[in-house]
Amino acid sequence: MVFMYTYNSKIKSWWDNVCLLVWGASAKLLSEDIELQKNIEKMKDAGIKLLACKACSDSYGVTEDLERMGIEVKYVGEDFTNYLKDKDWTTVTLVPLW
Repeated sequence: MVFMYTYNSKIKSWWDNVCLLVWGASAKLLSEDIELQKNIEKMKDAGIKLLACKACSDSYGVTEDLERMGIEVKYVGEDFTNYLKDKDWTTVTLVPLW
């Protein structure tokens, strides 16, 4: 659902700027799942900014895998905080409920 919404937000111009932030265990899943990697390629081609949390990717040992996919891997705590504070940004996060 996250990938579908992110992609459609960009190609349908629902938002001017769209950024996907990968963090936590999602970094490891993304490094292993070919179908998810195909979606990342579509997002990259659509001009979506792709970021991954370096602390997370380092902890799962997948930093280089994500970088090879064209994802910018860096410490994102300060950037994410600024996105949350910036009135020109709308932040959407999805948390699984189980």
